Formats: sequence, C-alpha cells, structure tokens
Amino acid sequence: MNPLNPIVFIVFLRFGPNRAQVGQWMAGHKQWIQDGIADGSFLLAGSLDQAQGGLVIAVGTDAAALHARIAQDPFVVHGVVTADIHAVAPSSVAQGLPALLAGSGGAA
Repeated sequence: MNPLNPIVFIVFLRFGPNRAQVGQWMAGHKQWIQDGIADGSFLLAGSLDQAQGGLVIAVGTDAAALHARIAQDPFVVHGVVTADIHAVAPSSVAQGLPALLAGSGGAA
C-alpha cells in the first residue's frame, strides 16, 4: 500500500437472516470492533440509520486480509449481518486526514 495514497475500505454490515440473534452475539461483535480500533485497522464503526445494520471504515490492510478479518466478526459468522465491502482510492482528502489514513492516528 502506498502511504501517500492508501486504499480505504467502506464496509456495510447489513442485517441478515439471523438478525434476531443480535443480543446473543453483541459482546463478541463489540470486542471485534474494539480490537480493530485498537490495532489501527478500523478508523470508525457505527450504526446505520433506520436500523439497517452498521458500517466500518478500515485502512492499513489489503482486500484479502480485510475479508479474512470481516469473516471473523461474530455477527458475520452467525448470519446476523452480511458484509458488503467497497475499496476506495482517495483522490482528494481534507487536511490532516492523510496522517490518519497512514495509521499515525493524526498525531504530530
């Protein structure tokens, strides 16, 4: 990955056939998100409006590694959500964002 032009992944986690099992797998899903935030792979995660599911923005990885990581989310494993992954090659970014995308956390 080129640190001057990193690939950003937008991951939509849309509710799937086992949506009713959200409560059963929520703790593991939250830990999976926290692990991604802690190691710098995920920039943010949150819920989509109208209770459609969630979204993760990921950086610092390649498509194969991200697919493998997504496959480990307990929500994905148990069919609570299905993952729709989109790769974006940013061509214009706000000031300060390149450092964040490069994994520095925006620190100087």
